[in-house]
Amino acid sequence: MKILIADAFAEDLPARLARHGKVSVDPADAREADVVLVRSKTRCDRAYIDAAPSLKMIIRGGVGLDNIDLEYARQKGIAVHNTASASSIAVAEHALAMMLAMPNHIVRAHETMRAGQWAKKELKRSELRGKTLGLIGAGRIATEVARRAAVFGMEIMAFDPFVSRHDLAEMTRDLPTLLAGSHYLSLHVPLTRETEGMIDAARIALMQDGVYLVNTARGQLVVEQDMREALEQGKVAGYATDVWYQDPPENSPLIDAPNMLMTPHIGASTAENLGRIGDRIVELVAKFVAENETTVIARAESNFTNITSDPRTAGSR
Repeated sequence: MKILIADAFAEDLPARLARHGKVSVDPADAREADVVLVRSKTRCDRAYIDAAPSLKMIIRGGVGLDNIDLEYARQKGIAVHNTASASSIAVAEHALAMMLAMPNHIVRAHETMRAGQWAKKELKRSELRGKTLGLIGAGRIATEVARRAAVFGMEIMAFDPFVSRHDLAEMTRDLPTLLAGSHYLSLHVPLTRETEGMIDAARIALMQDGVYLVNTARGQLVVEQDMREALEQGKVAGYATDVWYQDPPENSPLIDAPNMLMTPHIGASTAENLGRIGDRIVELVAKFVAENETTVIARAESNFTNITSDPRTAGSR
């Protein structure tokens, strides 16, 4: 069994996986790898899969699978897993940190202090308490965001076409209703053909004036130029994003847009989460190895039975 760790994971992961096979961190070993571990950097597209003929399983450390050609992997008989249950707390805390930082002007306050300025009168804060948070998507991460936002006294609404009831949020009947009724919006949907560019000029126009928006899902959910114009016009009071069209972003109109809060895709990068991802990966690899050993043994026993039951070979030991 050959295991390739293609992206950055916890430092102790190679040693933890060593009992299950030969572990490599050299991308050149993809051709011989049975299992490949990726995060968001490595794209397992058709070309990558074709260049790895021994590949039997891809594990995505994280939630989104948009960097993996799922249909082609299925055609090739390659199992694909993520570690969805591991990252919820880390990403939710990052989303809430951004939600707190924007109306409290944390970054601007810090920068003006470093510049020797005393901007006490200019920096007008507002509270989360009593504000409505609209969650676009109501899965694991959104649920953890809702749990934390409720502690701050926020009212929680959510829209998700696949969820009809939620213990922590009032489910709305459609997205326009959510957009119009929210002071804060947080994105928690996967990148698909249906969700790409879902936050565009038309949908921004449905939002309340002075809305704050947080994106810890995927950069491509938001039309960047439309968001820049909304920020310049004051329609959107603040846009906080941890995700981009590509890592790192190139020629993004948001880099120098006003009222931006930007982080370099670190939402899931806590030490605790990397440990949980490692735990899940070890479980998946161990199960995969056990299943394959069982298959090999079963085939061997089947072949042995066929040989010994052949009257031409019986008793010829």
